[in-house]
Amino acid sequence: MSVADQTPVVVKVPREQPPIRNRRWAGYRHLLTARMLELKREPEVVFWVFVFPLLLATGLGIAFRNKPADASSVAIVSGAGAQQAEALLHRSPRSTSFKVEMQDGEAARKGFRLGKYDLVVEPDGTGGLRYRYDPARPESVLARSEVDDALQTAAGRKDVVATSVVTSSEPGSRYIDFLIPGLLGMNLMNSGMWGIGFALVDMRQRKLLKRFVGTPMRRSDFLLALMSSRLVLMIIEIGLLLTLGILVFHMKVLGSVFAILLLGAAGALCFGGVGLVTASRAQKIESVSGLMNLVMMPMWIFSGVFFSYERFPAAIQPLIKALPLTALNDALRASILEGTPLIHQWPRLLVMLLWGGISFVLALRWFRWT
Repeated sequence: MSVADQTPVVVKVPREQPPIRNRRWAGYRHLLTARMLELKREPEVVFWVFVFPLLLATGLGIAFRNKPADASSVAIVSGAGAQQAEALLHRSPRSTSFKVEMQDGEAARKGFRLGKYDLVVEPDGTGGLRYRYDPARPESVLARSEVDDALQTAAGRKDVVATSVVTSSEPGSRYIDFLIPGLLGMNLMNSGMWGIGFALVDMRQRKLLKRFVGTPMRRSDFLLALMSSRLVLMIIEIGLLLTLGILVFHMKVLGSVFAILLLGAAGALCFGGVGLVTASRAQKIESVSGLMNLVMMPMWIFSGVFFSYERFPAAIQPLIKALPLTALNDALRASILEGTPLIHQWPRLLVMLLWGGISFVLALRWFRWT
């Protein structure tokens, strides 16, 4: 074969493809999307995060609704002067405020000890009366004051100073108005800690976290995606509870919606961080359940969810105010009930920021994939 007959052979060299680069927030976005899609397969989350707080608020709102005051239950010990005391109470203009029963001494004291009676009235044998009441029971203290006032007035006492009474049960001063911001804070804590802690330990038990080790995903993206997933739920939680309060209990919201949502976001991220650090090393659901209860129990008791923390001794008030749930509840109540601007809430926001930020940093240090 001659050289002229030889045709050149052309070899095509494939062009080198540019390397696929993982953008800075690509992993975070995919993880956040996956986490939100997982909620569709967790119907119990919908109940505990959305339905349960509504049922709790409705039940407590009905139980503590505005209604006429309960009549005080009074036992009069039979004896000399007992009939006269009973007649004076029945003649009193406030006779409808009492439920009076005549009892012998033993039955009256036993009923008082078991809570059947708020007050026991005993003739002292000299023409006077003796009150048996418990100063630790508010209803007993109230009964003692009202019964004494009614007896003295019916017996002819004249008040030196003329007084009048004005009742006030306006929205903003009722128990339900105090309760709903507290339930908001408690629900943000529960959903943030249980939602993240359980999800993290569940993935660790199912060996899903081990698969992430061989990926280019950053640990910070993974943990931040878990925390951020609570923000979407936070908007729904706040919207549902506030709508219930406004439509059913006629609660007045004086603060701006933006300020309330910002406070809710701060609380969700704060407790998301606390949930992360609590579950960063736990291997079993039982372990993380005990740790979660250990962390949340003091805040359930001291942070003013169902009653004011001002009832606790002054010596521990600084410690109570340093708890993140206390800061969140106080901030929500100030914004919802008083319309306090965010600029005046910076100490409470700082408390939540410190708890959330320090918890997230510790979670980054302590977290293990396996």
